Amino acid sequence: REVERPSAGEGEVLIRVHATTVTAADYRLRALNMPAGMRLMGRVAIGVRKPRKPILGQVVSGVVEEVGAGVDRFRPGDEVFGLTPGGAYADYVAVNADGPLAFGPEGLTHGEAAALPFGGHTALHFFRKVGIRRGERVAVYGASGDVGTAAVQLAKYFGATVTAVCSSRNIELVRSLGADIVLDYTTDTIPPPDARYDIVMETVGKTSYTRWKQAMAPGARFLMIAGGVPEYLRMIPTNLFGDHRIIGGVAQADADSMDFLRARAEAGELRPVIERTYPLDRIVEAHAHADTGRKVGSVVIEV
Repeated sequence: REVERPSAGEGEVLIRVHATTVTAADYRLRALNMPAGMRLMGRVAIGVRKPRKPILGQVVSGVVEEVGAGVDRFRPGDEVFGLTPGGAYADYVAVNADGPLAFGPEGLTHGEAAALPFGGHTALHFFRKVGIRRGERVAVYGASGDVGTAAVQLAKYFGATVTAVCSSRNIELVRSLGADIVLDYTTDTIPPPDARYDIVMETVGKTSYTRWKQAMAPGARFLMIAGGVPEYLRMIPTNLFGDHRIIGGVAQADADSMDFLRARAEAGELRPVIERTYPLDRIVEAHAHADTGRKVGSVVIEV
């Protein structure tokens, strides 16, 4: 529907949106499709009777239209990309100029730039949180998704040996991203009996620490991107008394993380993976595809 065009307030920039994406956060917010035990907390956070932010869209790539008072980092005409609290499913969105926003990567289209922030910042946040080190053995479960495709590439950038888990149809894609070993969860034993990992990243909420515990080396870290209440309850005794650490929570992004992703993309060390692109007026179809749970990489919306 038609809504009033926003304007750039103090400390904000108004962006003319060229592309956004359908992220896990967007479709979870839209449908209140939360991990086990999280629906009540999700409703309180989002809005009890209706969403506090009626326009979805947490990823933006576009051009600065105007700048508010006190903004000197960006100018009208600058190409930018990054994350917003919402509102990017529209022609314009106003965002904090000091937030997770950066100049657009050179050599990438707006659609390609939009495929970087969500998965990229999520993987980067957790890898930085646990201090990933060169030579560590990393397993990524859900390696063909938005977060997974970024995690495989960033783990390789940090010098890790990467085992990626995905379905058979995505094995070649994931291997092309740099994974050293690719396992098919439909046919292979997951995890392999003799494998040992220093970091296990679970990106889709379809496996658990319990399943991977015996394959984790002493001092290993389990990164829980999409955990529910049962997993968080297990986190407490494991972190207090166990030999492993379970790390969860919400990934935090800032301008530095966007600058990092831009640099990696420009250097060819992080490439966007786009499965499908839709125009804004077919966004219902885009979300319906995301709801199937078989989304590969990013689904881009061109505005």
